[in-house]
Amino acid sequence: MELTTAQALVSWLIAQRSETLDGADVPLFPAVFAIFGHGNVLGLGTALHERRDELPVWRGHTEQGMALAAVGYAKATHRRQVGVATSSIGPGALNMVTAAGVAHANRLPLLLLPGDTFTGRAPDPVLQQVEHFGDATATVNDAFRAVSRYFDRITKPEQLIATLPQVARVLTDAADAGPVTLALPQDVQAETFDFPDALFTPVLHRVPRPRPDVRALTEAAAAVRAARRPLLVLGGGVRYSGAGPIAMEFAERHGIPITETTAGRTLAPHDHPLYAGPLGITGSASANTLAADADLVLAVGTRLQDFTTASWTVFAPDVRVVTVNAARFDAVKHGALPVVGDAAATLAELNEHLSGWTAPADWTRRAAPLRETWDARIDKLRAPTPGTPSYAQVVGIVNELSTPEDYVMTASGGLPGELIGGWRAAGGRPSMDVEYGFSCMGYELAGAWGAAMAHEGGLVTTLLGDGSYLMLNSELFSAAFAGHPFVAVVCDNDGYAVIARLQEGQGGAAFNNQYADCRTTLADPPRVDFAAHASALGCSVFAATDTDQFRIAYQQARVAVVESSRPAVVVVRTRAAAWTEAGAWWEVGVPQYLSGRGDYDAKKPAQLRYARGR
Repeated sequence: MELTTAQALVSWLIAQRSETLDGADVPLFPAVFAIFGHGNVLGLGTALHERRDELPVWRGHTEQGMALAAVGYAKATHRRQVGVATSSIGPGALNMVTAAGVAHANRLPLLLLPGDTFTGRAPDPVLQQVEHFGDATATVNDAFRAVSRYFDRITKPEQLIATLPQVARVLTDAADAGPVTLALPQDVQAETFDFPDALFTPVLHRVPRPRPDVRALTEAAAAVRAARRPLLVLGGGVRYSGAGPIAMEFAERHGIPITETTAGRTLAPHDHPLYAGPLGITGSASANTLAADADLVLAVGTRLQDFTTASWTVFAPDVRVVTVNAARFDAVKHGALPVVGDAAATLAELNEHLSGWTAPADWTRRAAPLRETWDARIDKLRAPTPGTPSYAQVVGIVNELSTPEDYVMTASGGLPGELIGGWRAAGGRPSMDVEYGFSCMGYELAGAWGAAMAHEGGLVTTLLGDGSYLMLNSELFSAAFAGHPFVAVVCDNDGYAVIARLQEGQGGAAFNNQYADCRTTLADPPRVDFAAHASALGCSVFAATDTDQFRIAYQQARVAVVESSRPAVVVVRTRAAAWTEAGAWWEVGVPQYLSGRGDYDAKKPAQLRYARGR
């Protein structure tokens, strides 16, 4: 079959299928997000146009934004479908590097197809080419190597035959999932080759479920049986495995209290008697209290990032850590007893190894009262007060008015702490995306576009601060133009308030975060009219300045997106110094002369450095 490189790549994308968690057969690549330039418009752009009825192409308005939308799509489909993003060479390609970092840090599949410079070099140097004086083979696309799970530059059409199976492997593998970059020189995109028909035979990709090593599983079971105060930590790997119901049954059968990480949030029903709350800095005092007393932590599907472990101070010094992870890279961290395998398969087998064993009843009963105490604290923070609302009050209203089928998102600033620590989930299917692996400002709107395309059966609501809105808002128009509705709640607190909290809380001077503390030559500097801006981007807009107004505005926005099939933006003034605090420590570099150094010196020795042999 004589095809151009670009035609062959598009034909292969269309032939790839995926099996969802509930067994449905769907396209592995359901959408392409594209901005065309001279580096991709004639080769890949023409090939996509020819197959536009089989592979939908959506126009983005920033390369970073559209690639982040592809990341949000993958998260909303629990890594069972993969968004594709293509750009021209040079600045368009480099704009996608940040999105690749988001996908890499969060272990989410993403396929990037940046245009590249001519392999023939006849027009050298081509427009937008960055020349490397000592390496003629280097291009700006080499910047993707640091943030790609798999990287290739296609310099001959037939190279696709060898590389495409590797692309599919990485994008559908539980251990290796992450961004793939195929750099496509524009002359090679247009070259033809006689490709084998079999390359385009439809393939159904099923995510593998590797079973654990029997000896490792036996050792893990012995460690759990020996524990008097075991704690189960559920991470994102439980979500992507579809192991939520199995994990809940495992905990119930053995009486083990449950906590969640950021990526594992909403796996457990909030009112479950074994649920202690979310763990870590942005988690809950209830889960952190239980973690401090646990003698064994069974961490499933998590890399135990510093926000989850309070920079490794949330656990007792003599704790034993057992990890279950599809990636050995994550399983062996911090001297844990590693069990490498799929979360669902491993928990099912560990269940049988622990047959007849349960944790002591007094330990099992501790979770609910601790969480109820935390709930009472959240209720107090959410209670209506006169004047400008807090983040907690805004999140509380969104939580109250949301349904179990809805999907809530955020990424950066102070809102992750409010959503992770305070959201009350109905349980069942995961319903939250807090991008806190990379904490990328701007993901909130771009990712919501992708999530709105992918999420079925409920409404997507994304919450963000004014700083994130100003950093990346162009995909609001992309979603409005394409007809993909979601609600965006923009909390305006006059700057980068959460970083100002960190700065001033450690004894630093208020500087360059809140607008009041930034340099200006004007006596009366301008304010952004977020409502007018969002309206100009094609969105329905509602504004609020207190909790009563916000409740009405959010209700109106939920109705508007259904009626208009476009995003609705709720702009609400919020307080800049009111936060939900779990009381955990986070290690940041504090100079000796700042007041926060004393707390740093006191907490640092409590850091668990290595758990093996405990």
